Parts: sequence; C-alpha cells; structure tokens
Amino acid sequence: MSLLVVGSIALDDVESPAGRVEDALGGATCYFAVAAQYFTQVRAVGVVGDDFPAEHLDFLAARGIDIAGIAREPGRSFRWGGRYHESLNDRDTLFTELGVFEAFDPTLPESYLDSEYVFLANIHPSLQQRVLEQAVRRRFVAMDTMNFWIEGTREELDHTLARVDALVINDAEAHLLTGTTNLVHAARAIRSMGPETVIIKRGEFGALLFDSQGIFAAPAFPLEEVRDPTGAGDTFAGGFMGALARAGSVDAASLRKAVIYGSAMASFCVERFSLDRLRELTRDEIESRFEAFYTLTRF
Repeated sequence: MSLLVVGSIALDDVESPAGRVEDALGGATCYFAVAAQYFTQVRAVGVVGDDFPAEHLDFLAARGIDIAGIAREPGRSFRWGGRYHESLNDRDTLFTELGVFEAFDPTLPESYLDSEYVFLANIHPSLQQRVLEQAVRRRFVAMDTMNFWIEGTREELDHTLARVDALVINDAEAHLLTGTTNLVHAARAIRSMGPETVIIKRGEFGALLFDSQGIFAAPAFPLEEVRDPTGAGDTFAGGFMGALARAGSVDAASLRKAVIYGSAMASFCVERFSLDRLRELTRDEIESRFEAFYTLTRF
C-alpha cells in the first residue's frame, strides 16, 4: 500500500549528555519515512535549500523512499538546534531557522495523488488541508500538530481535525487542545472533533490508543542508554503508519499491532543521534523487539 508523508526536512544541531552532532539529517519527514520504509513503500514531500547535502537525499532514495516530492529551492535549508538536559525529558531550543521551509507550499507529484495512507506531519493546518485536497484517493489519514498551531491557528486546526481519521500528539498537546488534564476526557473530546482514532504519546511512559473499541496502552521499551530523543515521535508515527499500510487494514487488531511497531521503532531511534540507528536497523531486529514488547506486556 502507498504511504505518503508531508512535513519538514531539516539539518539539526543536537546536544545531549551523550554527546553532540552538527548538521545532522532531521525533520519529521525524514524520521517518519525512514521508519516507515521498513514496512511499505513511502512517498516523501518536503523542501530543502541549495545548501542541503546531496548525500542525505541519496540516502533516502537508497532506502527505497520516493523523493520525487522533495523540492530543492534557492536559499538555506530548515535548521534547528536543541540541548537536552540530564533527564532527557527537558530540552532547550537553541535556534530555529526556517529558511526555505517558511514558504513551503506542498504540491504533490501526479504519481502521489493516489496515495491511500497519508500522514500530515507537523505543519500549518492550512497546508495540511492543501494536501488533503490533492490526495483524493486517501483511505486513512493521520496527522500531527503542536502547541504553536493549537494556540495560534485554532480555527484552521479544527477544520483539519474534522477531515482526518487519526491524531497523533503528546500528552501536553492533548491537554492544551482540550483544556483538560485527564487523558481519557481529552481523548473523548478529540474524538468528538473528528478523528476516530487518537494516539497520545507519553514519552518514557509509552503511548495510549483510544478508538471505538476502547483504550489500549503500550509501554515504552526499557533501554540501558538513551542518547538522543529527537525524532522519536515522528519515528513512532512512521512505524505505526507503515505497519498499518503493510496490513492493509485499520481494524482494532491492526491498530493495536501498529502501535507496538511504532513503539519499537521509536525505541531504536533514541539509541543513537539523528537517524544513525535507523540506518543500520534490520527487519530481524524489528521483529525481535516486537516480540520483546509482547513478552513485556503479557501476563
């Protein structure tokens, strides 16, 4: 099944207690696409500047990701810098330079218009709606958002929420979006806005899935070392949507299995900086960690 992702492509400077990287490949589109390509064919849409290293695009293409939707425009690429504290739960944003991403206007190549599974990464809600207007053969659409859009573009966000099947956000965003600190109440409120399925990410405490069949809880995988949490949420989304597309179904069982695959992919992501762990990952490792999740949760 075809899976489309639309979002940011970035060069990241990241500091954590485990070290530092500069100009590392980042952005929601990249984390999502590299995770999802282990499960299905992925089509990527984004924009980069003329300073963006060709080897990064070559890497995406070498993984079988369709990069026809990635435009190169004159100017600087989107750049982000962050520093994680000792606990890794707290992060300081050091800089954000939008560059060519500031004028990003997603236009899907003709070959992408029949995409059945669509993920709208964290971009302006009006741009997310533009994608929906083009992807006329969509079967299942999930989206992400953030505090900035919730607080500053609520009307546009509400319009987008009414048109998607699933929302994937973190617990703080769920609180802000609904005005309640109870996640059960928050999920119920979000589902009344449009999305039938709501996934609330809780960092080191795992993720919660809310749908018509009830509530499903997935733990975070216990790791001996976490080096870089950047992109873990987008990697989760990539594993989740990739598994759904591979299954070709969005029933309750498929959704729950996809959440575990998403959690497994996120657990690999944080073990190294940038996408370094995902670069060398194997299908056997993914299935082994999926089984480890199963052992961890059954009783």
